[in-house]
Amino acid sequence: MKHIKILVEKHPDGYLAYPLGIQGVVVGEGDSYEEALNDVRSAILFHVETFGRSVLDDVDVAFCL
Repeated sequence: MKHIKILVEKHPDGYLAYPLGIQGVVVGEGDSYEEALNDVRSAILFHVETFGRSVLDDVDVAFCL
């Protein structure tokens, strides 16, 4: 299992989450930290299903979803 570093930022209108090192636009959003994290997790899974596991080859290992 690969671990991915995810940044979650709090903004006035909610939370944004994005993984570091994945090529392409992969972003999650939500009204809470947990919603943003779950949304970015879904976005990462979709990205891998669409473009293949090789999109994770150069990702820094740091955080488990």
